[in-house]
Amino acid sequence: MEALREAQAYLTVYVHPSNAGDVPRAVARQLSTLLFTYEEHFDGVLLAHETTVADYKKAKIEDKTQVEGPKRLRAKILNGLVPYFGVKVRANLLLFSPQPDMILEGKVELLGKESIHAIVLGVFSVAIMSDDIHEKFKFKRKGDGGRFVSRSDREHVIKRGTMIRFSVKSVDTEMNCHINGSLIPPHTGSMRWLSVHDVEYASEISRNLRRKTDIGVKIEQNEQEHRILKNEDSMVKPERPHKSRKRSIEDR
Repeated sequence: MEALREAQAYLTVYVHPSNAGDVPRAVARQLSTLLFTYEEHFDGVLLAHETTVADYKKAKIEDKTQVEGPKRLRAKILNGLVPYFGVKVRANLLLFSPQPDMILEGKVELLGKESIHAIVLGVFSVAIMSDDIHEKFKFKRKGDGGRFVSRSDREHVIKRGTMIRFSVKSVDTEMNCHINGSLIPPHTGSMRWLSVHDVEYASEISRNLRRKTDIGVKIEQNEQEHRILKNEDSMVKPERPHKSRKRSIEDR
């Protein structure tokens, strides 16, 4: 899928001194709070992350101003009421960053004569309005909620549960990457039908099969970590309000 991309980022993550005993875990927890939300710094939605930090088991505080670890990586204590220290890390990120004219894939959740609503990667919503549905498709109302059937090939059907390929018209980042799509460009429609009748798409399937499998594993692992983090946070009552997460991470 075109909208998925891997990026390497150098970040400064601010950690509370109470977590100094396990800095790598604290860094991972901090980044996990950003999962599945749009971040302007990354120009996309963070789906998965892997971080590289120093081994802080032997770190020590010197003059109450800095923490030093191997490879001369340093974590400086910030002035103020809460003495967070900033840890510089290198992170490998998996991002969802849809752009206009990209071709994406999604599962139809709801449809009617005026629109098709789908979901991408089980998270991101897509709306395809009637003006963006190719005129070759005719809507037929059935007991299962209706379906779009191609006038040129009755086997080309789009209904609830159908996996579709569509073109991105626009993206609303304020709504966590809500996508407005189109079924007018070529190589769009039911993925099952395209896999048989569209040569270009059929060849693309074989090229991307391995990459999709690797990405799926990464997303699943980070979804599990995200759920564990939420469960842990719900069991612990914070003693003081947390700082805004957008201020806890900044570009190096």
